[in-house]
Amino acid sequence: MSMEIPYKIYLEESEMPKAWYNLRADMKEKPAPLLDPQTHQPATLDMLSAVFCRELAEQELNDTEPYIEIPAEIRNFYKMFRPSPLVRAYCLEKQLGTPAKIYYKFEGNNTSGSHKLNSAIAQAYYAKKQGLKGVTTETGAGQWGTALSMACSYFGLDCKVFMVKVSYEQKPFRREVMRTYGASVTPSPSETTAIGRKILAEHPGTGGSLGCAVSEAVECAVSNEGYRYVLGSVLNQVLLHQTVIGLETKTALEKYGVKPDILIGCAGGGSNLGGLISPFVGEKLRGEADYKFIAVEPASCPSLTRGKYAYDYADTGRICPLAKMYTLGADYIPAPNHAGGLRYHGMNTTLSALRDRGILDAVSYKQTEVFEAAVQFARVEGILPAPESSHAIRAAIDEAMKCKETGEEKTIVFGLTGTGYFDLYGYQKFNDGLLENYVPTDAELAESLSKLPNI
Repeated sequence: MSMEIPYKIYLEESEMPKAWYNLRADMKEKPAPLLDPQTHQPATLDMLSAVFCRELAEQELNDTEPYIEIPAEIRNFYKMFRPSPLVRAYCLEKQLGTPAKIYYKFEGNNTSGSHKLNSAIAQAYYAKKQGLKGVTTETGAGQWGTALSMACSYFGLDCKVFMVKVSYEQKPFRREVMRTYGASVTPSPSETTAIGRKILAEHPGTGGSLGCAVSEAVECAVSNEGYRYVLGSVLNQVLLHQTVIGLETKTALEKYGVKPDILIGCAGGGSNLGGLISPFVGEKLRGEADYKFIAVEPASCPSLTRGKYAYDYADTGRICPLAKMYTLGADYIPAPNHAGGLRYHGMNTTLSALRDRGILDAVSYKQTEVFEAAVQFARVEGILPAPESSHAIRAAIDEAMKCKETGEEKTIVFGLTGTGYFDLYGYQKFNDGLLENYVPTDAELAESLSKLPNI
């Protein structure tokens, strides 16, 4: 085993990014604009500012500036847990017997346990700067809610979290971390909002979805003076903040003269995948290098692999701007799988545009396949991965095994977005042989997609 490249590549603080990279600036054909849900006209800064912090709304609409400076206060907070390590998976390579070289960017070295803190601290910073009392949000598996509760605690902001009900029930300890940091946590859909009551009336006993929770959080924000809504994925502003992942990865690889062939990330709303691949996609768009990019999603919520590229509502309640994205339909409520952070019906507009133009590939896996990869990885690499992250592990293993068959020595990089220590209920069901797969039928998806807005 060659040790020319260390197991963990660490950057110095001085090598941390000082600006986020805005991929849209390098896209000749920009992603389709967000639309006002009533008028179907492009969303304006004033319209978005009624829901989001104004500077975040500006970032959402900015498709011309390639780099946006990271404020010093955010960079100082990043130093608590960044730079994060880029790890060579020597042990996994050996077990697989593959000639492929496998690296993973590990984002779990912080109390929230995931990459979500990269954007949470930025959004909390802009809320504080605007003089707000607090923010509202949704969370699936709880990583985003945990990260945002930490960030709000740091800045002295109130934090109201609507947690997808199935995850609220499956992951009580994640909920308690949020409460420990001062957040209020409500299972969604709930009786506390008009849209929550409507969803419960239409879908009695539902476990909820991210689309439901988004609607409740937005309603709560616009109904309370001094509050704004913040989102943990999907939006371009969130993808922008997550580019610290890809920028650090690129710097670390370049220190050792390593050029990746394949970059892989799990995809729910798309922020961690976009954050990892954006600097490399930029190189490809500028004609400087070529890479293969793979998005990995659950078979139970297959927006990129079985969805339609069209304008759709971003939330079940149809109160957020319309987005042109790969979608399963705003009414689609996925099965209660254990990758709660990947249960959103749509995908980020920038990644959707890349998928539509053939730059981004996509695959989906059943949850038993994903947990098999998680256990295999944990036993040799020593990290218990989150179910969401394990989708990327599954794809990385499969790509490495293709290299074993062909003898190609490809370099694979994937995002290990977080740890799975609050996901032991899912691991228990897998270990007991009780984990079930659910794949929606074509008829189910057709029913949901039939309700797309006529735009």
